[in-house]
Amino acid sequence: MSNRRAAIYGRVSTDWQTTDNQTVALREVAERRGWDVVEVYIDHGIGGAKGRDKRPGFDQMLKDANRRKFDVVMAWSIDRMGRSLRNLLETIEHLEATRVVIAHRLSTVINADQIFVIERGRVVQRGTYGELMNSQGLFVDLARRQLV
Repeated sequence: MSNRRAAIYGRVSTDWQTTDNQTVALREVAERRGWDVVEVYIDHGIGGAKGRDKRPGFDQMLKDANRRKFDVVMAWSIDRMGRSLRNLLETIEHLEATRVVIAHRLSTVINADQIFVIERGRVVQRGTYGELMNSQGLFVDLARRQLV
């Protein structure tokens, strides 16, 4: 088990919604992984397209990340962090958190320092985006499917 310090970020776009389901599910994931949840950041009634200055929970999370208050950020869905790929990449750049990105779209890992391609629970390829695009293997096969 790991002793990682985790932060949870929850966001809902309207005042009548709740983040309870997000935080409960993420706390369960953290517990299964042996992570300690050290902070929960919440933004209620704020759309993901709003800037950092309009999302106080998000802003505080980024400040605390710079202070290394936690090792892992958890979110219910990638769109909780930002509404566009540009927003997400800006957040990753700010956090200097290109260490690990779990992506379903390969375009989200273009600027990652290292990409690990995992198939059936095993690392089958490792490298930068450019290195992997210039090699044979699963990464190029997946990229070709997404680029069509």
